[in-house]
Amino acid sequence: MDRFRTPALVLAAALAAGFAALPAPAHAEQGSWVEPPANLPKKRPFSEDLDFLFGALKVAPDDASAKAIEQRIWAQWVVSSSDTTNLLMTRVVAAVEAKDTDLAIKLLDGIVKIRPDYIEGWNRRATLYYMKHDYGRALADIREVLRREPRHFGALAGLGLILQDIGDDKQALEVYRRALAVYPRLQRIPDVVKKLKEEVEGRDI
Repeated sequence: MDRFRTPALVLAAALAAGFAALPAPAHAEQGSWVEPPANLPKKRPFSEDLDFLFGALKVAPDDASAKAIEQRIWAQWVVSSSDTTNLLMTRVVAAVEAKDTDLAIKLLDGIVKIRPDYIEGWNRRATLYYMKHDYGRALADIREVLRREPRHFGALAGLGLILQDIGDDKQALEVYRRALAVYPRLQRIPDVVKKLKEEVEGRDI
């Protein structure tokens, strides 16, 4: 995991120095931020073995099977065993739907303070910071997600997207490949990897 945390720390420092205003590159197709599905259960489902689910995700025979497994993984990440956390997350969702990003971030501040082991608190706040173009804080939160769960394909895709935005296609390609090693059928990313590979490494002869 250190190979991904270290570039994130360097990038955060660079962004603080003024790189946050850089436009997204026009020459490469962008990845996309991976969001959890909207139809997850409100109560935490039976705790499934994540190692088993990730093993199944890696060998899923088709997109429909992969999506079904992805949803079960998200359910383990998103639906907390804490009723308080789940209630606060419903308020986060409501704030986002009302386009009150600042309120959503304040609620998430509280969540990560009282439940730092709750991965989705960090991941959702990273998403909101990205929406505000606050890449330094988004990277810091992605780092917290990946420290707790290096296989978090959503956070890896988000990191790749930020790296593309600031023009570091080489590192973005490496991160996207890491995401695909975890989730080979991750939506859109295989096409992005193919395009970045041609631009970064050149076409195969």
